[in-house]
Amino acid sequence: MIAWGAPSTSTFSHASTPASEVSNVSVFVLTITGLIFLAMSGLLTYALVRFRGRKGDMSEPAQVFGSVQIELSWTIIPILIIVVLFLTTARVLFSVQDAPKPASALDVTVVGHQFWWEFRYPKYNVVTANELHVPVSATAADRPTFLKLTSADVIHSFWVPQLAGKTDLLPNRVNEMWIDPGQPGLYVGQCAQFCGAEHAKMLLRVYVDTPEQFQEWIANQEKREPELTAQGTGEESGANPRGARNVAHAGTQVAVQNSPATVEDMSLARHGKSEEISQEVGQYVFEHQACISCHTVAGTVATGRYGPDLTHLMSRATIAAGAAPNAQEQLLRWITDPNQIKPGSLMPAMHLTDTQNEQITAYLLTLK
Repeated sequence: MIAWGAPSTSTFSHASTPASEVSNVSVFVLTITGLIFLAMSGLLTYALVRFRGRKGDMSEPAQVFGSVQIELSWTIIPILIIVVLFLTTARVLFSVQDAPKPASALDVTVVGHQFWWEFRYPKYNVVTANELHVPVSATAADRPTFLKLTSADVIHSFWVPQLAGKTDLLPNRVNEMWIDPGQPGLYVGQCAQFCGAEHAKMLLRVYVDTPEQFQEWIANQEKREPELTAQGTGEESGANPRGARNVAHAGTQVAVQNSPATVEDMSLARHGKSEEISQEVGQYVFEHQACISCHTVAGTVATGRYGPDLTHLMSRATIAAGAAPNAQEQLLRWITDPNQIKPGSLMPAMHLTDTQNEQITAYLLTLK
């Protein structure tokens, strides 16, 4: 399974030091084993041709019992090959696992969930999901990313072939790995440990940004409230036939002012009867459903931690851990019934009306 809209993966196309080391070991082992295969195939072919049965030859082949030279050769040579492979692999393991951590390194905590990824940036107090952003680590500006990996439920495995070998995420344990991608771009991977029904769609997207792009992304993610657009309210064009709306967050309170029509819409929304598709009504519906028990939207009553943080949902290119593009049509399908996109997903269908699903979608589309 390859992440939606992403380039294909290749174990031998490396863009980071750990991946390069793993790739070099793989090529070395394939070379050694390839030579062994060719040697054994050549000897077998020679024996089949040289000692094949011939027409009319009824004599018994010469019986040879024991050969010190042959016994020594097929014992010593394999031992030497194993020792060489062992030492080569050990050198790579120690060079990757014991790599020094520079002061400029970026720390990220990775938490595996069924069936999505949570990424925490402790230094910036940023939490996001499924799409990891890291800065490029060039020679002139060395800034590797050190990852601490753990699991919230079952065993998962973090694997982005072009950046590093796979590392397991275990409950109640923290494993570590690091990457230092030298070229900006998108690198994809997925969970490499079977973790349940939707393991195949627990996909990964790693965006390697330039320093400027990374700081811009961090600045947007650090905002305590998402940058709300005026979608669905008519404010972009200056026209607002239903009256001006002013939604102000004050702790967990949402005040709606200067619009009797909006108050009426909220009252109707409480009973599932509002037909207006707008950001404000959508937010009201979202905050009065079980959505807030699982998801967080900073600055609102939604403080759930079971599902992905939605504060900056629309800054991501995909939804459902890379299973679908983050577009209005797909988002509506996901909210209406997640099984349409990801059968076996632990996110339940809320069985709301079509209008309520559209209202929530209209609100989520504003979370930049």
